[in-house]
Amino acid sequence: MLNSLTLILCCQLAGELSATALQISVPGPVIGMVLLFCFLLVRGSIPENLARTADGLLSHLSLLFVPAGVGVMLHFRLLGDDWLPIGVALVVSTVLTIAVTALTMTWLGRRVSGPDGSSSNGKL
Repeated sequence: MLNSLTLILCCQLAGELSATALQISVPGPVIGMVLLFCFLLVRGSIPENLARTADGLLSHLSLLFVPAGVGVMLHFRLLGDDWLPIGVALVVSTVLTIAVTALTMTWLGRRVSGPDGSSSNGKL
């Protein structure tokens, strides 16, 4: 478990260092997740210890939202001052996400089943 947690944190650290060094607006943890994903693709499978560690972290995922909730409460007055643009941004981004997801699923469904409805053996 300690090795797996170290791997996850090292990927996050590499992502943070990359984001800072390259001065890009992508968060370091996102870059770290991409690095971890690439590592797992090259490896070809997920190690059992890493899977158990990730499942343990996911089972306590709600605890990771506590700092975000504290930040929202800390800046509640700022949110109250700019509620309209924040609300519009939330609604528009949610609708766009649903639309893109629906279009992607429709496209993938057609690729898997084929235009005539026949199956292509699950190949994309």
